[in-house]
Amino acid sequence: MRAFFYILTAFCVIGLAFWAYRENYLTQAVRDETRQLQGNIGTAQARLSVLRAEWAYLNRPERLRELAVINFDRLGLMPLRADQFGRIDEVAFPPEPFLPITDPVDASAANAPEDGPEDGQVP
Repeated sequence: MRAFFYILTAFCVIGLAFWAYRENYLTQAVRDETRQLQGNIGTAQARLSVLRAEWAYLNRPERLRELAVINFDRLGLMPLRADQFGRIDEVAFPPEPFLPITDPVDASAANAPEDGPEDGQVP
């Protein structure tokens, strides 16, 4: 009986060692993947900051004004004036839907019999 427990314990130790070995390599694979993803995120953030800087550079008001002047004949862009804007009372808003408002007290009174009980019923 003692030999059986020794053999069972040896198999348990071997099984646990195999499990620990496998988990170690799985953990290392996940760590490598995480490092790679973090590197990709860092690269994307750096690229995004460069794109934002380029966008800010290209959208400078003095540059856009200069481009509008240069391309006036082709585009026909005119400067904005205050009289080009409309007033709020000129805006056509959609009409509100008509929903009849019913008073719950009136609705219950409309359903009640007016002349008293029907069919000879006593109240």
